[in-house]
Amino acid sequence: MNKTAQIAGAALAGALAAAIATASAPAGAQTSAADKEKCFGIALAGQNDCAAGPGTTCAGTNKVDYNGHSWKLVPKGTCVSMETPFGPGSLEPIERPS
Repeated sequence: MNKTAQIAGAALAGALAAAIATASAPAGAQTSAADKEKCFGIALAGQNDCAAGPGTTCAGTNKVDYNGHSWKLVPKGTCVSMETPFGPGSLEPIERPS
């Protein structure tokens, strides 16, 4: 095989690998909002997903770890099993430091 054929073969193999990776990525990336739930009281300072009450105004604005009024999206069914120094996460706002 000459050098031109080797280069063409490598380019074709690379293009095929990229096409396969692109085709399979959306299936794995289709984690919808239906597969997630809001979990209150688990976010660290500056890592909340959105506002939910006192001490927060938007994503990343929470200034206190485990604020009971801020939430993070987590895989559905995992929130209440997440432990913090103040107890488990909650599906509703809870009283915690704010």
